[in-house]
Amino acid sequence: MAKGLSGRQVILAASRKTEEMEELIRRQGGETLNFPLQGTSFLNKEQLRAPMQAYLEQPVDWSIFMTGMGLNAMLDIAEEEGIREAFVQKIQQSSVAARGYKTANVLKSLQCDIAARDDDGTTAGILRALDGHDFQHKQVTVQLHGMENPRLRKYLEERGAEVYDILPYQHMPPEEDVAAACLENLLHAESDAICFTTAIQVHALFQYAEHAGRAAQLQEALRHQVVPTAVGKVTAEALRERGVDDYVVPENERMGAMIVALSKHFEQRKD
Repeated sequence: MAKGLSGRQVILAASRKTEEMEELIRRQGGETLNFPLQGTSFLNKEQLRAPMQAYLEQPVDWSIFMTGMGLNAMLDIAEEEGIREAFVQKIQQSSVAARGYKTANVLKSLQCDIAARDDDGTTAGILRALDGHDFQHKQVTVQLHGMENPRLRKYLEERGAEVYDILPYQHMPPEEDVAAACLENLLHAESDAICFTTAIQVHALFQYAEHAGRAAQLQEALRHQVVPTAVGKVTAEALRERGVDDYVVPENERMGAMIVALSKHFEQRKD
């Protein structure tokens, strides 16, 4: 009996654990093509010191933390600079919002009251949590990861907030030739599916396509020709933000479950 991915070629956009996914895809009868789109993120301490000092000196009504790793990086630098106590105190004096359980756990360890918390780890989740709060004329500092979040900024600014971003990590895009080859493959439907394991991979691919003037073509390819597959809710949200609403995503947010869900998807198709 033919397996779900028999005769199918699947692109892997990840940089990590690709061997495990390759093996799972082979077991389902498919073959893989690797285009690592993750890029690299690195802590830029020098670039972080100035916005952290500004955070201490300027009025802050709301502090929104989007990643536990980024918050921990800020705490480490505050320790090095001898300002950790003042930094934690500043957080405690503001209204605090947290995305993700890791972020919430860090804030709880600092004895910070959390006024708003997401319910599913996504930007949409944090927006739902912020609904009902007053942001008119409020000073809001948002700690991001390595990329900006225009959806969150727009939400806050439309409600009258003054928004300041802090990005502890800088994100470097993937190699241009890798992104170019992946884009060409997708636009010509040379593969049957593409698996994304992080939101950054989705955004990196679309940013390259935008630079090449082919974002609309990429959107159409992922809507009608190549099956986009997301490992979980946050990655799926990135696809929706890019105008791709039809995708495969497993209930259990694991790489193995993603491959099984993709295999079942093709089993149910008759083409």
